[in-house]
Amino acid sequence: MTPNSFRSRLTGYYLWYTVGFALFLGALTMLEKEGFPRVWIGYLFIFSTIVLYAGIGVISRTSDVSEYYVAGRRVPGIFNGMATAADWISAASFISLAGGLYLYGFDGLAYIIGWTGGFVLVALLIAPYLRKFGQYTIPDFLAERYADGRGGNAVRMAAAAATIVVSFTYVIAQIYGVGLITSRFTGIDFSVGIFLALASILVCSFLGGMRAITWTQVAQYIIILIAYLTPVVWLSVKHTQIPVPQVSYGPLLEKLERRERELMVDPKELEIREVFRERAGDYEEKLKNLPKSWEEGREEMQRHLDDLKRGNASLVEIRTAARALATYPATPDQARRKWIEARAANLAHAEPVLAHAKPFVGKDKAASDNKRINFLALVFCLMMGTAALPHILARFYTTPSVDQARTSVFWALFFIMLVYTTVPALAALVKYDIYTSLVGSSFSRLPAWVSYWASIDKLNPLVNITDINKDGIVQLAEISLDGDMVVLATPEIAGLPYVISGLIAAGGLAAALSTADGLLLAISNALSHDTYYKVIDPTASTQKRVTISKLLLLVVALVAAYTASLKPGDILSMVGTAFSLAASILFPALVLGVFWRRANQQGALAGMAAGLAVCIYYMVHTHPTLGGSASGQWFGIAPVSAGVFGVPAGLLAAVLVSLLTRAPAPESNRLVAHIRQP
Repeated sequence: MTPNSFRSRLTGYYLWYTVGFALFLGALTMLEKEGFPRVWIGYLFIFSTIVLYAGIGVISRTSDVSEYYVAGRRVPGIFNGMATAADWISAASFISLAGGLYLYGFDGLAYIIGWTGGFVLVALLIAPYLRKFGQYTIPDFLAERYADGRGGNAVRMAAAAATIVVSFTYVIAQIYGVGLITSRFTGIDFSVGIFLALASILVCSFLGGMRAITWTQVAQYIIILIAYLTPVVWLSVKHTQIPVPQVSYGPLLEKLERRERELMVDPKELEIREVFRERAGDYEEKLKNLPKSWEEGREEMQRHLDDLKRGNASLVEIRTAARALATYPATPDQARRKWIEARAANLAHAEPVLAHAKPFVGKDKAASDNKRINFLALVFCLMMGTAALPHILARFYTTPSVDQARTSVFWALFFIMLVYTTVPALAALVKYDIYTSLVGSSFSRLPAWVSYWASIDKLNPLVNITDINKDGIVQLAEISLDGDMVVLATPEIAGLPYVISGLIAAGGLAAALSTADGLLLAISNALSHDTYYKVIDPTASTQKRVTISKLLLLVVALVAAYTASLKPGDILSMVGTAFSLAASILFPALVLGVFWRRANQQGALAGMAAGLAVCIYYMVHTHPTLGGSASGQWFGIAPVSAGVFGVPAGLLAAVLVSLLTRAPAPESNRLVAHIRQP
């Protein structure tokens, strides 16, 4: 089959698929109007899409090495761009990006700028050269480029380890997002939802590798686009009468700014913020008096529980007091970390209303400058991390030629742009809706979505609205929303039909699954291809290699699901950590490997080690949950942007060590000349 006829056939298949999905959406809309139970609409959306992806995975199953690792190198540029966009628009982009903009306003744009700019680096610095090289994985390229005449297994193993660390950190966030969606729209426990949804991930990547993942991701992107645009267009018409969110964004910001000014001077808001400021002061006193305050707090809780038992209090009161005692910090060190977080949370609530469209808002010039520095540092890390993500770079091995690799980068940027230019509008629309509909309403008439989302995770509620001043009226300072639920709850917040909630769930599931598939395959390939086949058993048959890859993928998926069930952090923070790690470890070796012939194996290993060491040290030294402290930050830069130090350290180490050791072998120079030849 010729490339043109293959592309035409794919176009026809996916056009029919899009029409079928539109008809499915219309049918569910009619069923809702006829009184079909809402919960079944959610079931149909989630399970029908999972069955669809599983079906594509079964049809695309393969044991051929080329098909399993690189989809036979026959994916047309436009479809590879669509698959790459789906791979890229992860749970962080679909679920959390608008939530970040909702919470942080202008500062949240760092993610959009950094991720989009990173793709420009991919197009200019990495993708065409990797395709010209033409192997299977990123460690393949680095091992060949930095071979010293005796082989490049040392670099290969280091790159494989980096691929595993980066991809595992990233995939946890995706599986967390899957659990969040399935638990909300099926009613099952969060942890159970993670393992059930994992089955759909495994069907695609386990049976067909890159071949199945590619064709599934194209289908997933279509659902992602429809799911994201539909509620935003609806909200845009509701608040501005303009059906194009990118156009309505400007007028909406003006309306939002007027509402913000009203809330800034509202006496009730000021009263509640003062309460939070006093609570922060109480935690400050506890921290000053440690360990005495920890001992007194534990004794007071025990006395309270004993008094309730002696006074024949209700079972609910006794259980609440017992739970509070059980969750009390076990040691003074734990108390310190917990109270530092609580003090910071109360201080955040005590802050005045954030001006959504104003950049780098701070209480003084120093605070404003610190936000600006962190904004630029995060953009830097996300850009460098994007250009070094193994599962994204591996996608450019699947195109038929170097030209198609460049074309696919263009299409990937185009398809990502369709979603990313809509994200800021969605965040502003949801914020305006909450500021005008929920704020000022009665606690006795809270909308149903508040209790729905609060019940998903009772230990760390995604929504918390508490009547601080006991006036029965909801104030903005009394509302606490988790950024991870803003997009998923958008239809309910805006009062849209429930079928749109199901559509959003299907889109979020597609985004999380598409990225999880690519990440799990990258991990299993690093273990099976780069470690087992290239280092341990080079004589292994193709059937054995693919079988081992599938088994390792299953093991890694289960471990990742278990880790995600522990809820190690919010989605954006986990993803940001993965990007800093990728930038620090892999970016220097990749870029120097393409553009500097003098770079050698010793330099590459030194660069990877130095980048990793500096990045990890900074995260541990400055992140409170890891035992660090914000007082240890360099230039006030947050731990999520540790790559801003890791990348220069890696580059400097790679250059110095390369210059101080022998020049690379002639084969390395010939490889550089080959991949850079027009």
